[in-house]
Amino acid sequence: MIQLLGFVIVLLVVSGALLVSGGPAVFAALPFELALIGGAAIGTVMIGNSAPVAKAAFVGFGRALSGAKWTKSDYAGLLTLMHELTRRAQRGGIIAIEQDIENPDQSDLFATQPRLQQDPQAVGLICDSFRLLALDPAMRERSVSYLQDTVGEIVEARQRAVTALQTLADALPALGIVAAVLGIIKTMAMIDQSTAVLGEMIAAALLGTFLGVFLAYGLVGPIANRFGQIVEEEAVYLDTIARIITSYTQGIAPRTAIEMARASLPVGLRPDVSDLDSRLKVVRLEQAA
Repeated sequence: MIQLLGFVIVLLVVSGALLVSGGPAVFAALPFELALIGGAAIGTVMIGNSAPVAKAAFVGFGRALSGAKWTKSDYAGLLTLMHELTRRAQRGGIIAIEQDIENPDQSDLFATQPRLQQDPQAVGLICDSFRLLALDPAMRERSVSYLQDTVGEIVEARQRAVTALQTLADALPALGIVAAVLGIIKTMAMIDQSTAVLGEMIAAALLGTFLGVFLAYGLVGPIANRFGQIVEEEAVYLDTIARIITSYTQGIAPRTAIEMARASLPVGLRPDVSDLDSRLKVVRLEQAA
């Protein structure tokens, strides 16, 4: 991953510069300064956010380095699943997929896509949408706005974690100044020491400012930015579900709806037509067996 490579480069360059320019006193103070700023940073995230948002923000550090969750293969699996759901629903009504949407954890159809089955928001969007269509036929006319609102709410909730990380990045320089001021206070309390000793103590104090700025603009800020991109990339998965269900409510043939959804995907995530056709063929053969 390019993000992981960039992370390593930043750490190596900055650590090397600190090793060359810093003295023993600076490195002696480094663990304390990191603990002070890091602990305060964790605390600010916990104070300013609900527990789920704070947890998602901390998880976002790893997500920013690992990349988006859904791959081209996952999209091919999603299109295959949605084709089968809409095909059955169009032929036999919602009742034909009632067992699948009421108990997706026990559905053989959903079991063919284990990664999707483990995502409660994606599964909920599929099942709740079909369930509402079964309960209220008038939902067909309102399905577009309903699906757009639902996807928007899910993405907005995910973006709160991104905002929490960005707020942390904005706060880190100030936390670094707090650490530096504490170091200056300690230095002033020992003003009777020699110039050499005071110089080392001032250098150690200024390390807090350095770390605050570095962590803000060299690590946390870029990580928050990348995490935000991942949230947007993963929203495409939900948009694809919404697009196919909307096509179903408009009476579009399942194969046509799937192809329309496939064509709307970004090139890097768009399954090949041959791959999708082979997956659909396997499903038909399994049903015939």
